[in-house]
Amino acid sequence: MPRIFELFGYHVDDKSAEAENIRRAARCPFMDSVCDGGGNRHMSALRLKSKPELQRYFRSMEQVQSGVCSLQMHVDESPWVVCPRRLLTLWRENAGDCKHQGNAEKMLFEYAGFHAGTRLGIWQEVKLKYHEMVGAEDPVVESQPAYKSFDYTFDYIISALAPASQSDIEKLTGLSWKHLKPKIEAAGYTFAKRGGQDFVEDFPNGPPTVVEIMTCSTSGGNKDKRTTIPMAFEDAILGKEHTAPGINYRQVWARMVSQLIVKSEVGIGWGGKTFWILQDALVRYISETTNLNIREFLAKRTSEVNMLCLSYGEAHKSKKGIVELKDGKLFAGPISTHGGGRRTASFEDMIHTPLRPEYKRLVGLLLNSKMANKIVVK
Repeated sequence: MPRIFELFGYHVDDKSAEAENIRRAARCPFMDSVCDGGGNRHMSALRLKSKPELQRYFRSMEQVQSGVCSLQMHVDESPWVVCPRRLLTLWRENAGDCKHQGNAEKMLFEYAGFHAGTRLGIWQEVKLKYHEMVGAEDPVVESQPAYKSFDYTFDYIISALAPASQSDIEKLTGLSWKHLKPKIEAAGYTFAKRGGQDFVEDFPNGPPTVVEIMTCSTSGGNKDKRTTIPMAFEDAILGKEHTAPGINYRQVWARMVSQLIVKSEVGIGWGGKTFWILQDALVRYISETTNLNIREFLAKRTSEVNMLCLSYGEAHKSKKGIVELKDGKLFAGPISTHGGGRRTASFEDMIHTPLRPEYKRLVGLLLNSKMANKIVVK
């Protein structure tokens, strides 16, 4: 029976004063700030006006996020992370103190080639959307320009910071300083004056690193059975028995495969690298349900596609304190196999079927299924 494993960073059964203080303040210990719902799960927020028990627990707050970090499908089994903040948070209020995620951050920076002492800029949820005309006419819609569009949001962009002059910035962006300066000032960058020119002291300098955090989605649950995330969260917080929703494995895989190649290619095109931060349970599921054999890509160096795989290991058996995901591995390899010759493994294998069922299996299935209809073509 699925059950919540971690609430606001602590095991659901951890009733220590430390855990309760964090929960009552609805804080995320990984961000060191109030829980923001972890990306798309902001839709699981609870309004407390009509819930007096919860309002007392959360010290008269008007609304709280369902601070569910992970779910456990079966007793003693390693949990599934459902909140991206649980895996890695590169944005936090106390930016100099990486609590509970030091190992993951260290691995990322080392593989990205950032050395100790490097000043880094981190941008969160960077949306890049534009289109270009690539041909005279669109063959689908006659007499219309042929457009190609790019519309993706990057979880994090990381870049080393260095001073840059206004002339260098104008040259790089193709925009005038008169147009640029007000926007750069509004964004909070640091300015200095040298040799009659403006300098931006913390300009993103050098190839960027793209970081994508991929966690599991839930199956939604059933309101009548109180298995939705908000309902399971409410029952768990109040110390009642609860049942959580399951994991929507297929949706996670589909969402990831649609972005993996594109964002990896873009990172390479910018002269940098793209890293995918995943949990071992999800990597294992992808390997089992596609033609990708992840074991072939265990690596010590980065490549075109880079997956940092984090694991609870045996630490999930602890029911006290916050468990840091200290076990980590890098899986890296080419996006695709280029050209002819002997086939080699690549991450393109994710889009291929792991098995090809024989036709007789389909026929056997149809013979055991009721027809939806019979029609005659006219």
